[in-house]
Amino acid sequence: MKNKIEDLRNHLFETLEKLKDGDMEVETAKAVSGVAQTIINSAKVEIDYLRVTEQRSGTGFIPDEGGRKDDLPPPMRRVK
Repeated sequence: MKNKIEDLRNHLFETLEKLKDGDMEVETAKAVSGVAQTIINSAKVEIDYLRVTEQRSGTGFIPDEGGRKDDLPPPMRRVK
């Protein structure tokens, strides 16, 4: 996969810097934020899928650090 989570972080920090410096419109920054949130939600779904299926690698968006399955935290549960 070409784009990694580190790339997303870099783009978001770049957006924050441009917004702070006045080089970007607020509406543009909001659009970037919305797209980033969609990507993050997609990664969360992928992580949940990997946990449920007990797989160790996904699309490559989040790098596999070579850890063991036992190293993964339990899935988050929604609190009502």
